[in-house]
Amino acid sequence: MDVERTFVAIKPDGVQRGLISEILGRFERKGFKLIALKQLRPSRDLAEKHYGVHRDRPFFEGLVEFITSGPVVAMVWEGDGVIASARTLIGATKPLEANPGTIRGDLAVNIGRNVIHGSDGIETAAFEIGLWFEPSEINDWMPSDQSWRSES
Repeated sequence: MDVERTFVAIKPDGVQRGLISEILGRFERKGFKLIALKQLRPSRDLAEKHYGVHRDRPFFEGLVEFITSGPVVAMVWEGDGVIASARTLIGATKPLEANPGTIRGDLAVNIGRNVIHGSDGIETAAFEIGLWFEPSEINDWMPSDQSWRSES
């Protein structure tokens, strides 16, 4: 598999419920590398661009209102197959359909309060990373154990 990057955001309900470390830990334990992280309260403009694909849907306004209602933790994760793997870690959009062991299956309350967002494909990930982060906010770095592995 190729090393990919994906965008993940802990939504206001996840932040307010104190689930940040739980969610970060799941990605770290899976072996993905965190290369960008920030907490912010998204502007309406950012939210409308992020959810632009849903602009004509009846739930668009509710999505925008919710994501701008409080702080969000925005992240970029890197790793082999990280986009598909992150989607598996996150679980189905509807928490009642999400498997136990997934973030939404274990932590989400309902579809309107489903704790987390993750990019659904390569193009979406690139768009969302560019929307939420400046290039200077993304840190390319090599884990120290990489050099340990290459010495053997």
